[in-house]
Amino acid sequence: MANSAQARKRARQNDKQRMHNASLRSTLRTAIKKVIKAVDAGDKAAAQSVYKESVSVIDSIADKKIIHKNKAARHKSRLSSAIKAMAA
Repeated sequence: MANSAQARKRARQNDKQRMHNASLRSTLRTAIKKVIKAVDAGDKAAAQSVYKESVSVIDSIADKKIIHKNKAARHKSRLSSAIKAMAA
């Protein structure tokens, strides 16, 4: 347990920030799942529109350093290739 007032405040701030980051991470996962669901449904037009929305979510979370920029790029690349593979 934190002993000083400064340490107690820092613990409170860390808890609040962790909850906020968890919420953003959940938003990221939901955005990715929406694209995967659209790809599985087989509707390429719907998948592309959902992908465009998801890219902005992925990029904004990477900008806030919730995930690394390379991880964001990897997610976008894999989702994009899944959409492109639908035509084949």
